Amino acid sequence: MKEKNSFAAGERLYKAFIYVALISLAVIILVPVAWVFMASVKQNSEFYGNPWALPAGLYWQNFVDAWNSANMGSYMINSVIVTALALGILLIVALPAAYCLSRFKFKGEKLLNTAFMAGLFINVNYIVVPIFLMLRDGDLWLKKVMGQGFLLNNIFILAIVYAATALPFTIYLLSGYFKTLPHDYEEAAYIDGATYSKAMWKIIFPMAKPSIITVILFNFLSFWNEYIISMTLMSSATGQKTLPVGLLNLMQAQQSAAQYGMMYAGLVLVMLPTLILYVCVQKQLTEGMTVGGLKG
Repeated sequence: MKEKNSFAAGERLYKAFIYVALISLAVIILVPVAWVFMASVKQNSEFYGNPWALPAGLYWQNFVDAWNSANMGSYMINSVIVTALALGILLIVALPAAYCLSRFKFKGEKLLNTAFMAGLFINVNYIVVPIFLMLRDGDLWLKKVMGQGFLLNNIFILAIVYAATALPFTIYLLSGYFKTLPHDYEEAAYIDGATYSKAMWKIIFPMAKPSIITVILFNFLSFWNEYIISMTLMSSATGQKTLPVGLLNLMQAQQSAAQYGMMYAGLVLVMLPTLILYVCVQKQLTEGMTVGGLKG
Protein backbone atom coordinates (compact mmCIF):
# COMPACT_ATOMS: atom_id res chain seq x y z
CA MET A 1 0.00 0.00 0.00
CA LYS A 2 2.84 2.36 0.86
CA GLU A 3 4.51 1.61 -2.46
CA LYS A 4 1.27 2.37 -4.29
CA ASN A 5 0.85 5.72 -2.50
CA SER A 6 4.49 6.53 -3.14
CA PHE A 7 4.10 5.78 -6.84
CA ALA A 8 0.92 7.92 -7.07
CA ALA A 9 2.67 10.80 -5.28
CA GLY A 10 5.64 10.53 -7.62
CA GLU A 11 3.35 10.53 -10.65
CA ARG A 12 1.53 13.66 -9.41
CA LEU A 13 4.86 15.37 -8.79
CA TYR A 14 6.04 14.47 -12.30
CA LYS A 15 2.82 15.84 -13.86
CA ALA A 16 3.15 19.04 -11.83
CA PHE A 17 6.73 19.43 -13.05
CA ILE A 18 5.63 18.94 -16.69
CA TYR A 19 2.85 21.53 -16.34
CA VAL A 20 5.20 24.06 -14.73
CA ALA A 21 7.83 23.48 -17.42
CA LEU A 22 5.30 23.84 -20.27
CA ILE A 23 3.78 26.99 -18.77
CA SER A 24 7.26 28.48 -18.27
CA LEU A 25 8.24 27.74 -21.87
CA ALA A 26 4.95 29.21 -23.14
CA VAL A 27 5.55 32.40 -21.14
CA ILE A 28 9.15 32.66 -22.42
CA ILE A 29 7.85 32.47 -26.02
CA LEU A 30 4.58 34.42 -25.77
CA VAL A 31 5.77 37.40 -23.72
CA PRO A 32 8.42 38.55 -26.26
CA VAL A 33 5.96 38.06 -29.14
CA ALA A 34 3.30 40.10 -27.34
CA TRP A 35 5.89 42.79 -26.51
CA VAL A 36 6.86 43.13 -30.18
CA PHE A 37 3.20 43.49 -31.17
CA MET A 38 2.72 46.21 -28.53
CA ALA A 39 5.93 47.99 -29.54
CA SER A 40 4.81 48.03 -33.19
CA VAL A 41 1.91 50.41 -32.36
CA LYS A 42 3.88 52.76 -30.09
CA GLN A 43 5.15 56.19 -31.01
CA ASN A 44 8.89 56.83 -30.76
CA SER A 45 8.56 58.97 -27.63
CA GLU A 46 7.08 55.99 -25.73
CA PHE A 47 10.27 53.94 -26.10
CA TYR A 48 12.19 56.24 -23.76
CA GLY A 49 10.00 55.41 -20.76
CA ASN A 50 9.08 52.10 -19.18
CA PRO A 51 9.63 49.43 -21.87
CA TRP A 52 6.82 47.28 -20.38
CA ALA A 53 4.23 50.06 -20.41
CA LEU A 54 1.17 49.55 -22.58
CA PRO A 55 0.87 51.71 -25.72
CA ALA A 56 -0.75 55.09 -25.14
CA GLY A 57 -2.68 54.51 -28.36
CA LEU A 58 -2.66 52.40 -31.51
CA TYR A 59 -0.24 54.18 -33.83
CA TRP A 60 -0.90 52.28 -37.09
CA GLN A 61 1.21 54.76 -39.05
CA ASN A 62 4.24 52.60 -38.16
CA PHE A 63 2.92 49.86 -40.45
CA VAL A 64 2.16 52.33 -43.23
CA ASP A 65 5.68 53.75 -43.01
CA ALA A 66 7.27 50.28 -42.88
CA TRP A 67 5.22 49.12 -45.87
CA ASN A 68 5.78 52.18 -48.05
CA SER A 69 8.82 54.15 -46.89
CA ALA A 70 10.95 51.13 -45.97
CA ASN A 71 9.84 49.10 -49.04
CA MET A 72 8.61 46.25 -46.85
CA GLY A 73 5.67 45.82 -49.25
CA SER A 74 7.91 44.96 -52.21
CA TYR A 75 10.10 42.79 -50.00
CA MET A 76 7.04 40.85 -48.85
CA ILE A 77 5.89 40.31 -52.44
CA ASN A 78 9.36 38.97 -53.28
CA SER A 79 9.23 36.62 -50.29
CA VAL A 80 5.78 35.37 -51.27
CA ILE A 81 6.97 34.65 -54.84
CA VAL A 82 10.18 32.93 -53.70
CA THR A 83 8.44 30.85 -51.03
CA ALA A 84 5.59 29.78 -53.33
CA LEU A 85 7.97 28.87 -56.15
CA ALA A 86 10.32 26.96 -53.83
CA LEU A 87 7.45 25.00 -52.30
CA GLY A 88 6.02 24.19 -55.73
CA ILE A 89 9.36 22.98 -57.10
CA LEU A 90 10.08 21.04 -53.91
CA LEU A 91 6.75 19.20 -53.90
CA ILE A 92 6.92 18.40 -57.63
CA VAL A 93 10.30 16.71 -57.11
CA ALA A 94 10.03 15.35 -53.56
CA LEU A 95 6.59 13.69 -53.68
CA PRO A 96 7.28 11.30 -56.60
CA ALA A 97 10.86 10.71 -55.37
CA ALA A 98 9.72 9.82 -51.84
CA TYR A 99 6.98 7.58 -53.25
CA CYS A 100 9.41 5.64 -55.45
CA LEU A 101 12.03 5.28 -52.70
CA SER A 102 9.47 4.03 -50.19
CA ARG A 103 7.36 1.70 -52.37
CA PHE A 104 9.70 0.17 -54.98
CA LYS A 105 12.94 -1.78 -55.07
CA PHE A 106 15.28 -0.88 -57.92
CA LYS A 107 18.95 -0.69 -58.76
CA GLY A 108 20.63 2.20 -56.92
CA GLU A 109 17.78 2.60 -54.42
CA LYS A 110 20.04 2.08 -51.39
CA LEU A 111 22.60 4.54 -52.77
CA LEU A 112 19.93 7.21 -53.25
CA ASN A 113 18.53 6.64 -49.76
CA THR A 114 22.03 6.91 -48.31
CA ALA A 115 22.71 10.12 -50.26
CA PHE A 116 19.50 11.76 -49.03
CA MET A 117 20.17 10.61 -45.47
CA ALA A 118 23.65 12.13 -45.66
CA GLY A 119 22.10 15.39 -46.83
CA LEU A 120 20.23 15.63 -43.51
CA PHE A 121 23.53 16.18 -41.69
CA ILE A 122 24.79 18.97 -43.95
CA ASN A 123 24.00 22.45 -42.66
CA VAL A 124 23.17 24.54 -45.70
CA ASN A 125 24.83 27.60 -44.15
CA TYR A 126 28.20 25.84 -44.49
CA ILE A 127 27.87 25.46 -48.27
CA VAL A 128 26.51 28.91 -49.13
CA VAL A 129 29.90 30.13 -50.38
CA PRO A 130 30.43 27.18 -52.81
CA ILE A 131 26.88 27.66 -54.10
CA PHE A 132 27.59 31.36 -54.64
CA LEU A 133 30.87 30.62 -56.43
CA MET A 134 29.19 28.09 -58.74
CA LEU A 135 26.46 30.56 -59.67
CA ARG A 136 28.98 33.39 -60.09
CA ASP A 137 31.13 31.31 -62.45
CA GLY A 138 28.01 30.28 -64.34
CA ASP A 139 27.01 33.92 -64.60
CA LEU A 140 30.44 34.86 -66.00
CA TRP A 141 30.17 32.10 -68.60
CA LEU A 142 26.67 33.21 -69.60
CA LYS A 143 27.88 36.79 -69.99
CA LYS A 144 30.59 35.61 -72.38
CA VAL A 145 28.18 33.46 -74.40
CA MET A 146 24.91 35.41 -74.22
CA GLY A 147 26.10 38.84 -73.10
CA GLN A 148 24.04 38.70 -69.91
CA GLY A 149 23.87 36.49 -66.83
CA PHE A 150 20.83 35.67 -64.75
CA LEU A 151 21.99 33.26 -62.05
CA LEU A 152 22.63 35.88 -59.37
CA ASN A 153 20.14 38.45 -58.05
CA ASN A 154 17.31 36.34 -59.44
CA ILE A 155 14.40 35.30 -57.20
CA PHE A 156 13.61 32.29 -59.43
CA ILE A 157 17.14 30.91 -59.05
CA LEU A 158 16.91 31.61 -55.32
CA ALA A 159 13.70 29.53 -55.18
CA ILE A 160 15.46 26.63 -56.96
CA VAL A 161 18.33 26.77 -54.44
CA TYR A 162 15.85 26.78 -51.54
CA ALA A 163 14.03 23.75 -52.96
CA ALA A 164 17.28 21.85 -53.59
CA THR A 165 18.58 22.41 -50.06
CA ALA A 166 15.27 21.23 -48.55
CA LEU A 167 15.07 17.99 -50.57
CA PRO A 168 16.86 15.63 -48.10
CA PHE A 169 14.64 16.50 -45.12
CA THR A 170 11.45 16.51 -47.20
CA ILE A 171 12.12 13.16 -48.89
CA TYR A 172 13.15 11.61 -45.57
CA LEU A 173 9.94 12.74 -43.86
CA LEU A 174 7.60 11.81 -46.71
CA SER A 175 9.17 8.43 -47.48
CA GLY A 176 8.99 7.49 -43.80
CA TYR A 177 5.26 8.27 -43.82
CA PHE A 178 4.63 6.49 -47.14
CA LYS A 179 6.22 3.30 -45.76
CA THR A 180 3.55 3.11 -43.05
CA LEU A 181 0.67 3.18 -45.57
CA PRO A 182 -0.79 -0.25 -46.50
CA HIS A 183 -0.24 -1.63 -50.02
CA ASP A 184 -3.79 -3.02 -50.22
CA TYR A 185 -5.30 0.12 -51.75
CA GLU A 186 -2.67 0.34 -54.48
CA GLU A 187 -2.99 -3.35 -55.33
CA ALA A 188 -6.76 -2.98 -55.64
CA ALA A 189 -6.21 0.01 -57.95
CA TYR A 190 -3.74 -1.96 -60.09
CA ILE A 191 -6.31 -4.75 -60.46
CA ASP A 192 -8.82 -2.14 -61.67
CA GLY A 193 -6.34 -1.01 -64.32
CA ALA A 194 -4.77 2.02 -62.64
CA THR A 195 -1.20 2.94 -63.54
CA TYR A 196 1.56 3.59 -60.98
CA SER A 197 1.24 7.34 -61.43
CA LYS A 198 -2.55 7.29 -61.09
CA ALA A 199 -2.35 5.19 -57.92
CA MET A 200 0.24 7.63 -56.56
CA TRP A 201 -1.83 10.76 -57.25
CA LYS A 202 -5.31 9.38 -56.53
CA ILE A 203 -4.62 7.07 -53.57
CA ILE A 204 -1.28 7.60 -51.81
CA PHE A 205 -1.06 11.39 -51.85
CA PRO A 206 -4.60 11.95 -50.47
CA MET A 207 -3.88 9.40 -47.71
CA ALA A 208 -0.65 11.23 -46.89
CA LYS A 209 -2.29 14.67 -46.72
CA PRO A 210 -1.39 15.31 -43.02
CA SER A 211 2.28 14.52 -43.70
CA ILE A 212 2.33 16.69 -46.84
CA ILE A 213 0.82 19.62 -44.93
CA THR A 214 3.46 19.15 -42.22
CA VAL A 215 6.20 19.29 -44.85
CA ILE A 216 4.67 22.40 -46.42
CA LEU A 217 4.49 24.20 -43.07
CA PHE A 218 8.04 23.32 -41.99
CA ASN A 219 9.51 24.33 -45.33
CA PHE A 220 7.37 27.48 -45.51
CA LEU A 221 8.81 28.59 -42.18
CA SER A 222 12.32 27.75 -43.38
CA PHE A 223 12.02 29.58 -46.71
CA TRP A 224 10.11 32.56 -45.29
CA ASN A 225 12.61 33.26 -42.49
CA GLU A 226 15.82 32.37 -44.36
CA TYR A 227 18.24 35.24 -44.94
CA ILE A 228 21.83 33.90 -45.23
CA ILE A 229 21.36 32.35 -48.69
CA SER A 230 19.17 35.24 -49.82
CA MET A 231 21.65 37.84 -48.58
CA THR A 232 24.47 36.04 -50.43
CA LEU A 233 22.75 35.31 -53.74
CA MET A 234 20.79 38.61 -53.85
CA SER A 235 23.74 40.85 -53.03
CA SER A 236 23.02 43.69 -55.45
CA ALA A 237 22.43 46.96 -53.59
CA THR A 238 19.68 47.97 -56.02
CA GLY A 239 18.31 44.48 -56.73
CA GLN A 240 15.36 42.56 -55.31
CA LYS A 241 15.44 41.45 -51.69
CA THR A 242 13.38 39.08 -49.59
CA LEU A 243 11.60 40.17 -46.42
CA PRO A 244 14.20 38.99 -43.84
CA VAL A 245 17.04 40.72 -45.71
CA GLY A 246 14.94 43.86 -46.10
CA LEU A 247 14.07 43.72 -42.40
CA LEU A 248 17.76 43.43 -41.49
CA ASN A 249 18.51 46.53 -43.56
CA LEU A 250 15.55 48.32 -41.97
CA MET A 251 16.74 47.47 -38.45
CA GLN A 252 20.23 48.74 -39.18
CA ALA A 253 18.86 51.97 -40.68
CA GLN A 254 16.20 52.64 -38.03
CA GLN A 255 18.52 52.03 -35.08
CA SER A 256 20.57 55.01 -36.14
CA ALA A 257 17.46 57.01 -37.05
CA ALA A 258 15.67 56.01 -33.80
CA GLN A 259 12.48 54.96 -35.63
CA TYR A 260 11.82 52.02 -33.32
CA GLY A 261 8.08 51.83 -34.00
CA MET A 262 8.67 51.32 -37.72
CA MET A 263 11.33 48.68 -36.97
CA TYR A 264 9.00 46.62 -34.78
CA ALA A 265 6.19 47.03 -37.31
CA GLY A 266 8.54 45.42 -39.83
CA LEU A 267 9.13 42.54 -37.41
CA VAL A 268 5.37 42.03 -37.10
CA LEU A 269 5.02 41.96 -40.89
CA VAL A 270 7.54 39.11 -40.99
CA MET A 271 5.90 37.14 -38.16
CA LEU A 272 2.23 37.60 -39.08
CA PRO A 273 2.03 35.30 -42.16
CA THR A 274 3.67 32.42 -40.28
CA LEU A 275 1.31 32.81 -37.32
CA ILE A 276 -1.73 32.91 -39.62
CA LEU A 277 -0.55 29.80 -41.50
CA TYR A 278 0.03 27.93 -38.25
CA VAL A 279 -3.49 28.74 -37.00
CA CYS A 280 -4.99 27.57 -40.31
CA VAL A 281 -3.19 24.20 -40.45
CA GLN A 282 -2.75 23.47 -36.73
CA LYS A 283 -5.06 20.43 -36.77
CA GLN A 284 -3.48 18.91 -39.89
CA LEU A 285 0.00 19.58 -38.49
CA THR A 286 -0.82 17.64 -35.31
CA GLU A 287 -2.18 14.73 -37.37
CA GLY A 288 0.90 14.71 -39.60
CA MET A 289 3.26 14.54 -36.61
CA THR A 290 1.32 11.92 -34.60
CA VAL A 291 -0.41 9.68 -37.13
CA GLY A 292 1.67 7.26 -39.13
CA GLY A 293 -1.14 5.83 -41.22
CA LEU A 294 -2.73 2.41 -41.03
CA LYS A 295 -0.29 -0.44 -40.84
CA GLY A 296 -0.88 -3.17 -43.39
